[in-house]
Amino acid sequence: MKIAIGSDHAGVEYKSEIINFLKEKGIEVEDFGPENGDSVDYPDFAHPVASSIDNGTFKLGILLCGSGNGINMTANKYQGVRSAICWEEEIAEMARLHNNANICTLPARYVTLEKALRIVNIFLNTEFEGGRHENRVNKIARCM
Repeated sequence: MKIAIGSDHAGVEYKSEIINFLKEKGIEVEDFGPENGDSVDYPDFAHPVASSIDNGTFKLGILLCGSGNGINMTANKYQGVRSAICWEEEIAEMARLHNNANICTLPARYVTLEKALRIVNIFLNTEFEGGRHENRVNKIARCM
């Protein structure tokens, strides 16, 4: 498994810890930045991660910013992206199980590191249920 990951300055510390967590599990990680906690604009890091999911380079991604909102909104501009803000383990599970989310967005200022790691673990280990949810997910990208 290969995971794309990116953040803004508010999520850079958690991003580093998540990368270490994933590597310990034998998961390959592509870090799209930033490298440090200097103030940056979240779209500069959300776009490359979301694009890599949209074009099929990566199946799953992780994004982090302070609230999770801005980086999530940016990622969801891509037709092939279903990014979900996950602040509880149950939300991460349902995002994968029922919505086939392919990016887990974490609100770094509102969850502990321990909770963030549990959320990531659940997100990566939950498969899409399909069935009755397949039709709904297929309607997400539809423009009317």
